[in-house]
Amino acid sequence: MTRVALAFSGGLDTTVCVPLLEEEWGYDEVVGVTVDVGQPAAEFAEAEETAEALDLEHYVVDAKAEFASQCLDSVRANATYQGYPLGTALARPVIAEAILDVAKENDCDAVAHGCTGKGNDQLRFEAVWRASDLDVIAPVRELGLTREWEIEYAAEKNLPVEGGNEGVWSIDTNLWSRSIEGGDLERPGHVPSEEIYDWTRSPSGDTEEIELTFENGYPVAVDGEEMAPIALIEHLNEVAGEYGVGRTDMMEDRMLGLKVRENYEHPAATTLLNAHETLESLVLTKEERDFKKLVDDEWSQKGYEGLVDAPLMDALEGFIDATQTRVTGTVTIRFEGGQARPVGRDSEYAVYDESFASFNTEDVGDITQADATGVAKYHGFQERLAAKVLAEAKGKENEAVTDGADWSEE
Repeated sequence: MTRVALAFSGGLDTTVCVPLLEEEWGYDEVVGVTVDVGQPAAEFAEAEETAEALDLEHYVVDAKAEFASQCLDSVRANATYQGYPLGTALARPVIAEAILDVAKENDCDAVAHGCTGKGNDQLRFEAVWRASDLDVIAPVRELGLTREWEIEYAAEKNLPVEGGNEGVWSIDTNLWSRSIEGGDLERPGHVPSEEIYDWTRSPSGDTEEIELTFENGYPVAVDGEEMAPIALIEHLNEVAGEYGVGRTDMMEDRMLGLKVRENYEHPAATTLLNAHETLESLVLTKEERDFKKLVDDEWSQKGYEGLVDAPLMDALEGFIDATQTRVTGTVTIRFEGGQARPVGRDSEYAVYDESFASFNTEDVGDITQADATGVAKYHGFQERLAAKVLAEAKGKENEAVTDGADWSEE
């Protein structure tokens, strides 16, 4: 008996994959696997109801803790892609690993997903799965299916597919972010209405301040109250979302070269990333900050590609770990006008001394202000010299042209 484990959400794509895997690929049994990375409860109810209607063996795996850990690792790397916090990208490898575990436990011969051939997720899933000895199947991609064809097929097969917003938008929600795409949002010039948003209110004139505590680069408390990662993220999503924090409307460059319109909500992620980077600015030297920007960019790119287990990531995280031992302290964040703005920061590791920086003190320790005169004289010396040399050379060229151009008649 042949078996295949399917990444199963209960939505249109994965629902039509069930009979297709049996009819087109000849599998005797399809095992549905839904992985919990913080989706709404309604999505699990839909998946379970659909699985029951299909008489599908169905597993639900709780991977919220693993995903939350990945999200907070991304904070230490200041991870964003083209300006927005990584969310779906970080979730996919976690989901893929969980599905692969279920597939192996149930003696499956293959794993399958419902991704199209145009998106990023197919690559993120398969980067994990192709390291195993199981076959990898992508019915929607391999058969070139469209949403219209799937709807007609579901109707012909009397598959338990509900309409709802999935007919208008494609929505992906996890603990860290919520993405909305499709429908009118595919037009770059379309201005979306407030109804696409669920986590964030439209920004108002209200404000609120909170204090975040970090230890070794990880957020551990809000307003002095210690919180576990999942609870902390959920709390900040709710609080920051009330002030319209964490909305992104962008044109995103996918891995396959397509440019797509994406809308995201990420209140907690925006808040934590802003706070973390602010604390780093207090405790790291300029050289560390400049170099870490390069490291963070590489980490973010690999995270976006779903290659979180790449050898390069181990090397990058080695540097990040070394810097984060001093990223301990507090940051005060003010929510206002859709922003999570840092307004205060404090750490025992601050590379800062108020008496040195103050305008009310004369000297910097044993360094007098007059000591800066020599530095000021040398600063820009090469630039001034180069400008002088160029000016002199240009003057000589002009003289040569003038001397050699005699237009008078003999």
